[in-house]
Amino acid sequence: MKILKYIFWTLYRIWFYVLVTLPILILFPILLISISRESWYPFFFRLARLWAKFILIGMGFAYRIKRDETPKRNESYMFIANHTSMADIMLMLVTVKNPFVFVGKAELAKIPLFGFFYKRTCILVDRSSPKSRQAVFLRAQRRLQSGLSICIFPEGGVPEEDIELDEFKDGAFRLAINHQIPIVPITFGDNKKRLSYTFFSGGPGKMRVKVHEFISTKGLTTEDTKYLNDTSRKIIADQLQTFKT
Repeated sequence: MKILKYIFWTLYRIWFYVLVTLPILILFPILLISISRESWYPFFFRLARLWAKFILIGMGFAYRIKRDETPKRNESYMFIANHTSMADIMLMLVTVKNPFVFVGKAELAKIPLFGFFYKRTCILVDRSSPKSRQAVFLRAQRRLQSGLSICIFPEGGVPEEDIELDEFKDGAFRLAINHQIPIVPITFGDNKKRLSYTFFSGGPGKMRVKVHEFISTKGLTTEDTKYLNDTSRKIIADQLQTFKT
């Protein structure tokens, strides 16, 4: 019985990578055109949302999204969420309709094919380099000025399996304050159970998402960074506990 489980998990992971790769191969010429100009990013974003839905449905994930508040069109936001799974990127794309740019770790750019588009459409950060972290603010500023939003997983990486919610880094909150844009906390309730970074685990099932009320940054200064950090983390941590009940 245990051997059958290992076989299932192995095939399930292989199927995930097939689903990630197949649409990129099919849409490769269109994707190339969509990233050829920065002003065409919203079109690329729509294609990315279709890619994400294809993967989630293909993996047997039944996502359910509840919203306390909905982002307005043509406004910029800072989207944040807990980071637990390989499916977090896809679920974020499905949850949010406003075109946004991910701020993510530079190592993902090494993934074949996916990394090609990742490094051309996302803001990459090498967290071991202070110079790289500073450059993120400049690139994010340009994207925000063009009317886009930003998405950051503030834990700064995927926490260990036994950690439900790691401490948040301050970057997302400083950036939101600097540009006076609302913070949108989002809680993913089941991603770790469905597709964690532990190879022999996961499977089809529900994926619950809660989009919380926005946190305004109007009139706040960098001195309020810790307040925003603590408030956002508590909202997500409390919702994770609610999902358990």
